[in-house]
Amino acid sequence: MITGASSGLGKALAIQCASMGMHIILIALPGSSTASLARNIALQYGVSVQVFEFDLTDSQALHSHLEHITRHYNVNFLVNNAGMGGTSHLVDSTVENIDRIIQLNVRSTAMVTRLMIPYLLKNERSYIMNISSMAAFTPIAYKTVYPATKAFISSFSLGLKEEFAGTGLSVSVVYPGPMMTNSQTSRRIIGQGFKGKMGLLTATAIAKLAVHKTLAGQPAIIPGWMNRVNHLLMSLLPVEWKSRIVSREVKKEIQYA
Repeated sequence: MITGASSGLGKALAIQCASMGMHIILIALPGSSTASLARNIALQYGVSVQVFEFDLTDSQALHSHLEHITRHYNVNFLVNNAGMGGTSHLVDSTVENIDRIIQLNVRSTAMVTRLMIPYLLKNERSYIMNISSMAAFTPIAYKTVYPATKAFISSFSLGLKEEFAGTGLSVSVVYPGPMMTNSQTSRRIIGQGFKGKMGLLTATAIAKLAVHKTLAGQPAIIPGWMNRVNHLLMSLLPVEWKSRIVSREVKKEIQYA
């Protein structure tokens, strides 16, 4: 079961899982053309693909749909991919937008996980893949809320990994770097110049690595050798230094936001 499955990394994860013979459940927002994607995947890979379109921040819809899914399908692999962010001065962000980032990135991830774990544990082996970000490792000005939510996902996932050690449930967290998933994201990455492109990978490459390493039980997954080197080097710097360095580059994105 993959959330945020209509495009970008979620779509790539769906295709990767289907290519490995997995039957999949795709969750996305209404009107996101996920049904068309599902038909294409089903035809190409000969797997069953179910689609549920609803807003994960709608608590009633979330409980209702997950109750239906757990009653009719045996889920042994949960991918919490749905998320959102953005770049702007905090005072230029609406209260509603900030609240939506927190509701989707933090609350929905925690709630979906909590509701699905009892059913995942019914399987001899089951897996959770939570999508964080390289942004989780550094406080970033002009994003502020987004990296904080991704740091939550990192901590939440690694805590779950330890909590369910010794059971059949394995939890992994993925930290993707820059990814050109849509025109707006591409403009922001290009706007940062060479530094913004460091560690740049396709969604397809990230999905393939993430799925294989999750199934292998690796707790923390940083796709791309450049991102792993960057993480190592940045970990040696005081937090205020690395925050200043990253924030200076991110500020260039504002004109494209």
